[in-house]
Amino acid sequence: MARRPLPRILSKDSARLARTQLARSRELARTAADSATDVLHPLITISRGLRLLALTGRDRWAATPKDKRGPLLFLAAAVIMAVALMPYGPLLAAVSLMVAAAWYGRDHAPAAPDGQDEAQLERLQSLYEALVPCFAVADDPAPLYAHGGEWAAVFAEHEFDDGGRLERIVMRYPAYFPDGDPEARARVERLLTAKAGRGREYRFTWEEESNRLTLSVLAALPADVVAQRFVTAPGETVLGLTDPDEVRRTLPLSYGEESRDVPPVLWRTGSRSPEPHLLIMGQPGSGTSTLVRSIALQALRHGDVMIVDGGGTGEYSCLTGRQGVLAVKCAPAGAVAGLEWAARETERRLLAVNQARQAGSPPPEDTTRPLWLLLDRPTVFTHLAEAEHRTDPQALLQVPLRHGRAAGVTVVVAEQFDSADSLSEAIGRYTRARVVLGPSSPQQVAGFLGAPAPTTPPDQIPPGRGYARLGSGPVHRLQVPATPDPYDEATPEPARQAVLSLLPARTAPADPEPARATEVVAPAEPADPLPADRA
Repeated sequence: MARRPLPRILSKDSARLARTQLARSRELARTAADSATDVLHPLITISRGLRLLALTGRDRWAATPKDKRGPLLFLAAAVIMAVALMPYGPLLAAVSLMVAAAWYGRDHAPAAPDGQDEAQLERLQSLYEALVPCFAVADDPAPLYAHGGEWAAVFAEHEFDDGGRLERIVMRYPAYFPDGDPEARARVERLLTAKAGRGREYRFTWEEESNRLTLSVLAALPADVVAQRFVTAPGETVLGLTDPDEVRRTLPLSYGEESRDVPPVLWRTGSRSPEPHLLIMGQPGSGTSTLVRSIALQALRHGDVMIVDGGGTGEYSCLTGRQGVLAVKCAPAGAVAGLEWAARETERRLLAVNQARQAGSPPPEDTTRPLWLLLDRPTVFTHLAEAEHRTDPQALLQVPLRHGRAAGVTVVVAEQFDSADSLSEAIGRYTRARVVLGPSSPQQVAGFLGAPAPTTPPDQIPPGRGYARLGSGPVHRLQVPATPDPYDEATPEPARQAVLSLLPARTAPADPEPARATEVVAPAEPADPLPADRA
């Protein structure tokens, strides 16, 4: 019996040669399979189409009622006989069947949208992978988000700008995601902001009913709008500009030599206003004084204004001695005297209106003219009053804030976040219209306005940029029109002329050099009763 030779142990070179031959064999097999698929692709397509046509015919036959199957068979037989008797009928029928099978058997996979390159697809896949920890749980049997999954299953819509940056995306998220939790929302929004690209403002729209989240890039609000005469009715005040899809009304505004219709944030005051008083908060240099100055110029068209400047920097010296300006107070004693008169004036108006209603007559004319109390940084006087053991000017606002709506008295308070704790309880209770300007954290915005901001803050915040909320309404982006101090040397000439053109006529001679930090009182001293034409 012949002995079989023992198998020889493979050396390193022989093992490497075997692996090379195996890889080459696999490559040849893959190439042959791809070539065969390319050659047989028409046949595969037609076969798939014939199968789909057969399945469609079977479903139609199953859905046909039994009493109608006989006439249907007779009609089919008649058509087949007519085709068979026609010249070239069977050939044309076969060609038509092959064309229909090729049409139904084609690849139905959606093609990549126009304008999307590999970089955009990679960005979508990267965004999908980044959202997996936010939307995925371990015990989900059919997760929408999973590592290694496809983004096409969750991104319903997506758009890119000309630079290849994400501009809008609509994504689905699981129903178990706590979309009512602010912290869970904030986590997703921070992630999307980082992945979509910093330096832009984004709006997030959560649709809880359909479990969809829409991210859209917002255009920057125009910061080149200067103070001008707005087309508004009495009792309407333009706080600033906002997004076009947030309000239903537009105003014609001038941009240099051209005119444009822009959407405003209108604050309505008066006896029927649900938000009769306004509170403005911001950081130093954020534009709070600019907004107060803009409100003063608009209020002087139909009412009287008294200003209390706690900053003492002469921001409102341009209004001194103007028609309708009762006083510009820059000292603690003058502020207390002016607010004491305002409290007495509010009570007098209430009594006059009540007596007129009891008598069945219209209110007196001196009670229908609006009175505006504009206070910029009143907490400065609070600290001085505590140090000198005097009356706190904020305590004198209790009556105008509580009864100002019925008496035609409107209170506007501007303060900085650093001194927010020093504001009186009455100011926080009765000022339901609120504006926050300048850089601020999402917690500050949500705590002050009572609702979170619907957009992300921009990296570079121009003066007068912020958010506004009127009562329980939505939170709007806001850009205050540029209303600088015209007596400031740093004010550009176009903005200076725009503000000077809106100032009322003077009722007292102007000084050669306007006072910057001294108290200046109008002809009618608020601490005393008003003249007969106003009292």
